[in-house]
Amino acid sequence: MATPPPPVTGRRLTLISLVLVLGLSTTLLDTTIVNIALEHLRAVFHASVGDAQWLVTGYLLAYVAVIPVSGWVSERFGARNAWMFAVAAFLAGSILCGLATSLPALIAFRVLQGIGGGMLMPISISILTRAAGPDRIEHAMIAVALPAPLAPILGSVLGGTILEYASWRWLFLINVPICLAALALAPILLPAGQGQRGHRLDILGFLLLTPGVAAIAYGISQATGADGFASTGAWLPIVAGVVLLAAFTIHSLRTRDRALIDVRVFTRRSFGLSSVITFANGFSLYALMFMLPLFYQQVRGETVLHTGLLLIPQAVGTVSFFVLARKLVAHVDGRLVVATGVLLTMAGVLPFALAGLHGGTALLLAGQFVQGIGFGAIMQPVMTLAFASLTHDEAPRASAAFSVVQRVGSPFGVAVIAVILQTMLSSAITPADGLAAFTGAFWWIFGLSAVPLLFVFLLPARKSAAHTESGVVEL
Repeated sequence: MATPPPPVTGRRLTLISLVLVLGLSTTLLDTTIVNIALEHLRAVFHASVGDAQWLVTGYLLAYVAVIPVSGWVSERFGARNAWMFAVAAFLAGSILCGLATSLPALIAFRVLQGIGGGMLMPISISILTRAAGPDRIEHAMIAVALPAPLAPILGSVLGGTILEYASWRWLFLINVPICLAALALAPILLPAGQGQRGHRLDILGFLLLTPGVAAIAYGISQATGADGFASTGAWLPIVAGVVLLAAFTIHSLRTRDRALIDVRVFTRRSFGLSSVITFANGFSLYALMFMLPLFYQQVRGETVLHTGLLLIPQAVGTVSFFVLARKLVAHVDGRLVVATGVLLTMAGVLPFALAGLHGGTALLLAGQFVQGIGFGAIMQPVMTLAFASLTHDEAPRASAAFSVVQRVGSPFGVAVIAVILQTMLSSAITPADGLAAFTGAFWWIFGLSAVPLLFVFLLPARKSAAHTESGVVEL
């Protein structure tokens, strides 16, 4: 077991966090920007809906496929080198996407983006966990917790603005200056870590886990069709993926060498329960990210750009938690903070579940602001509890495991709500019927939002802020 280096100073940790945010923001923004522009890109390339959908599906499959191996890559080549490779791959993919002249080429370059994007989150978590040390991990986790709810909203605004005033190619080229800045700052500010040549890749684990996670992600992506999860294209890959994951779990428990991901880490109370809460919270968080733009555009008749602007209060709410409320709950049991966040998220959904065809916009915006506060109150303490008990050596592979849970839970919630919404809309004739379908789906989100409450108070008690005399990071 390697001797961990001492935690960095507070100022250095802040600078490390800012560099990591640069890299993470591009991948998270890009996902929303492309989703919004999908119909426009379909028209540009004269493609079918199914063919254009591969711009999303190809990226998703590449993204989840590389997550399991990111921990090994970080250990083998050094975390900083691995992070820079991921940013460079995403940068190359973005440039090539911006220069693409056909849909197949654009899909292929989106896969390259996904390879880089999928590695960034787990490697970033690993770098922060190691740099901060257990006493300051909560403050450090802001860097990875904050972009997640903000990027989809900002992506809506950016995507709408680009489609309104510029060429579609800037949907991808906008990533270039951000990635270049991240690559320029990384060698200066990120901790230098030497790779460990003795770490061999778990080949069998790779052959079980990577296609297993990709199969589940693909099946979930196909569940938004007419037949939902009953479609063979949806349930068959999911079942195959579950079988592969079960086989990997047995392999991980039995292997004498270090497995690609050590599943034993999930038996730890804090990490295992935090992973379950993260998975469940992904239902409501990403289901709302999916539903709100559709509600404003299909029910309220808003443009893409105006919809993006209407979504801003949610981002303001999340920022408000990290800037203001976080200080107020600095010495409160993290479990109470998470439970309050769940209740606030549910309260923020209610205006949409009770909405009409017209009016009440101020109440809807207030609901989104409350949702944003709730998201922040859930994510930061949960991520802190998940990683606070990990050792220096466990961070890379545990980060990969946590990212797998995040990435599978998010599209699953979207797929479930999409199937529910589509089923309700299938019998809609009048605008009032369409509204009823949307409000019914929001009631489902309201119920699913409560699921984390079943697990919150099973978490170990831990103060939501680090208590140190020096080096506290203010982001």
